[in-house]
Amino acid sequence: METRKAGEKRDLLGMTIEEMKAFATELGEKPFRGKQIFQWVHRGAASFDEMTDLPKKLREKLEKEARIGSLALLEVQEDPEDGTRKFLFGTAEEGIESVFMQYSYGNTLCVSTQMGCRMGCRFCASALGGFLRDLTAGEMLAQVLAAERQTGQTINHIVLMGMGEPFDNYENVSRFLRLMHAPEGRNMSWRHMTVSTSGLIPVMKRFGEDFPQVNLAISLHRIDDEARSQLMPVNRKYPVKELLAAARQYTEKTGRRITFEYALIRGENDRPEDVSSLCAALKGMLCHVNLIPLNSVEETGLAGSSRKRAGEIAKQLEDAGIPATVRRELGTEIDGACGQLRLRRGRTGDKLNR
Repeated sequence: METRKAGEKRDLLGMTIEEMKAFATELGEKPFRGKQIFQWVHRGAASFDEMTDLPKKLREKLEKEARIGSLALLEVQEDPEDGTRKFLFGTAEEGIESVFMQYSYGNTLCVSTQMGCRMGCRFCASALGGFLRDLTAGEMLAQVLAAERQTGQTINHIVLMGMGEPFDNYENVSRFLRLMHAPEGRNMSWRHMTVSTSGLIPVMKRFGEDFPQVNLAISLHRIDDEARSQLMPVNRKYPVKELLAAARQYTEKTGRRITFEYALIRGENDRPEDVSSLCAALKGMLCHVNLIPLNSVEETGLAGSSRKRAGEIAKQLEDAGIPATVRRELGTEIDGACGQLRLRRGRTGDKLNR
């Protein structure tokens, strides 16, 4: 169960169904009441008054002893062209972001797992504000529920590709995935979940054991060690050769395809020689390459490749037998890059916390 300060109300969003039953017992109720509360919470109830099949006395106890999340919605941006929405939430310390995207196969939410990030990737807006803390499983779930309330639509898929490195917060991320999968709650299929990592190899191996059906994405972006280390400091500890070897082991063990995220940076990793090296490194692997023309962020000084160039690179990969797609362009009319909305508010002096 998530830790809390003395006297602080219990956050119901982070509880498993067994923990909820135990909590109901603490309140002098039968365990089945805990199951009812769990179902209400995962159905999106924002207040205890909405839990109409609970006795009034129990609702009063819950009001006194518990809360349903702690995130405050500060800002919503919506792209009028494609319906993409970006949410900025405030906590006691700082802001975090989520992005709602619509696809032909359903609605996806990009979820943040940390407040800031300590990986220090040079192209990423999330790292510019530094790392503050890990998010709890309840705070991750709160992003999903808030997005559904705001859009009026069901989230069918989640991708843990927002602010933070999910494998740097593995215990909370694991709890969140299990909460999303719980049959008594949202009952989301493991295969509708994707977790992205910059390459924390030991945790990646553990993830393959714990969640063999959840999709794995690896932020690759460069294929030679010196260049990748400059772009992504994590490479100094877990170099490309070791990362790709671990990726091959993962696919052999799970039988699941890995997605390699490759942010295209003009003049840095989109040259013909860069693509040839990428083709050679991934040849024969059960994988897919997701090409992402980089969103420009003022503070990084980096520019994204054109979509025309991205299409050419995708064809070169396909010709080499490596499945590749160019990420669909979503949210072009809003602060699309991860951490960008939080960063903009920081530039203008707008308060992020409540």
